[in-house]
Amino acid sequence: MIVSFLIFLVSLFLLVKGATLSTKYAVLLAESFALSKYIVGFIIVAVISILPETLVSINSVIEQTPSFWLSILFWSNVADLTLVFAVIIFFASKSIKIEPGILKNNRIFPLFLLLPIILGVDWFYNRIDWLALILMWVAFYLISLNSSSIDYTKPTEVDKKNRYKIFLFLLGGIVLLLFGAHFIVVSALEISEFLGVNSLFIGMLIVALGTVMPELLFSLKALKQGNDSLAVWDILGSVLADATVVVWILALCQPFAFPVKIIYTTGAFMFLASFLLFFFMSSERKLSQKEAFLLFLFWIAFIIIEFWLSH
Repeated sequence: MIVSFLIFLVSLFLLVKGATLSTKYAVLLAESFALSKYIVGFIIVAVISILPETLVSINSVIEQTPSFWLSILFWSNVADLTLVFAVIIFFASKSIKIEPGILKNNRIFPLFLLLPIILGVDWFYNRIDWLALILMWVAFYLISLNSSSIDYTKPTEVDKKNRYKIFLFLLGGIVLLLFGAHFIVVSALEISEFLGVNSLFIGMLIVALGTVMPELLFSLKALKQGNDSLAVWDILGSVLADATVVVWILALCQPFAFPVKIIYTTGAFMFLASFLLFFFMSSERKLSQKEAFLLFLFWIAFIIIEFWLSH
């Protein structure tokens, strides 16, 4: 038990550290090629940020526990859309401005989160489902990219010279992610079995929160630098990639069935969280501390209901 707990803590640290390093150096590499903030935040950082969920999911399928990873995936999305936004707003000690482009490009964002729910109403994901998911993901990004304002920044000579070094650090971060993702699933299952606690609840409270650390840390850094839009782009991009790309990868690897509760309860909370968030964003083109508190209460209600249903 003690060994499993220590392995779990070390694995969680590796997962968070690896994701943080990967995100940091992915941004530096992207900026060295003069990519826009939209591409950096909504695509590159978002895709790097979902590596923990992706790797945990793959290891969960290897361990023959697909419902474990799917729950973590949806739970992390609910946390991103509520808890993470609440934390960064409280950290900023002010309202976060929502630029018109974010609302214009993402007004149908909640509808895209309905796709994995609709495809999962039969409690099964197959290889036809993964095709629909990846096509939807590509379409959304192309539409958003075409209508977004591209603000290129000319890279410096230092950026160009450090590309190889940055790339090596990026690979190092991904390696840490690989180790952390593998052992966190194995140790979490061992701990839950020893304590007689539902493994899904362990995943919700610890693993899922650990996987949202990259976007949380990146968004906090963006806010510290006065870049509200980049903080928002990162979180929304991570959520969308989770709901489409990660499910696509796993359904492609191995079609699987899962408990109905994941779709009708957890999936419903994910959709409602996105709807509530965009309602707040659209109200006054900002997210206030009062709205952050309501998002936090939504997350608490989600945790309580999930805990009750897991018993």
